[in-house]
Amino acid sequence: MKKNRIFTGSGTAVITPFANDGIDFDSFRKIIDFQIENGAKAIIACGTTGESAALSEYEHKKIISFAVEYVDGRVPVIAGTGSNSTAHAAVMSKFAADEGADGLLVVTPYYNKTTQKGLVAHYFKIAEASGKPLIVYNVPSRTGLNIMPETYALLGEHENIVAVKEANGNIAALAESMALCKGSLDFYSGNDGEIVPFLSLGGIGVISVAANILPKETSDICELFFQGKIEESRALQLSMVEICSALFCETNPIPVKYAAKLMGLCNGELRLPLIEFDEKHRGGLEAAMKKAGIKI
Repeated sequence: MKKNRIFTGSGTAVITPFANDGIDFDSFRKIIDFQIENGAKAIIACGTTGESAALSEYEHKKIISFAVEYVDGRVPVIAGTGSNSTAHAAVMSKFAADEGADGLLVVTPYYNKTTQKGLVAHYFKIAEASGKPLIVYNVPSRTGLNIMPETYALLGEHENIVAVKEANGNIAALAESMALCKGSLDFYSGNDGEIVPFLSLGGIGVISVAANILPKETSDICELFFQGKIEESRALQLSMVEICSALFCETNPIPVKYAAKLMGLCNGELRLPLIEFDEKHRGGLEAAMKKAGIKI
């Protein structure tokens, strides 16, 4: 079955800039331009890194609409529209599709979770509601629910379910999933430290947190690999180990928002329950940023 591929390479799960507990759209413009000018192949709005769980429905919709309008076709815009309520996810997905989003990122149900069979019913319902290419997002460390390889094979049978953002950290399971899917789904790394292993198994890119502050380098890991420059791609991946570790020393996006603040991209404001980056970790992140050549 020939499916629509949304993007290849590095897509950035962008932060949502806040100011006085509202959306800071001036900073959001700056963030989007910075990404596109430095090689991002897609903008992913309202994902985990965008603090989607802390947004009102009005804000969620406003951000999606703004991103589509401001990006203006320069790269694909993928809207995070997942929910543990299938009905709500379907409504949000249809909204994003109607607003012109190029694709959807839909996390697995959390808290009430479901069975593997329930996952298929959940995603099929959402895919049918929107008609847009849908990326399944598997992040069991946050949701408490893991998608099994056999389930991916079933999901791949739907024409609108085109890809997976895989963040379960299990490379052996990834290989099994790819083998069972037989090309019916594309796979993006959901972990910045696993881009090259994903690409080596046939993955087509990454949906990245680190790209918020290192968009060119993250993109280059993918592009070098695609060009057959495997050693250079691997060397670049390994050079980012320290900063990737620093970016996840506390719950994402606490550290990356602090880093973006140091770069002048936003004021670093977070929403409860997330709180300010702990002072004991700041020195390590700042040192890693300087080592990576980021001006702060």
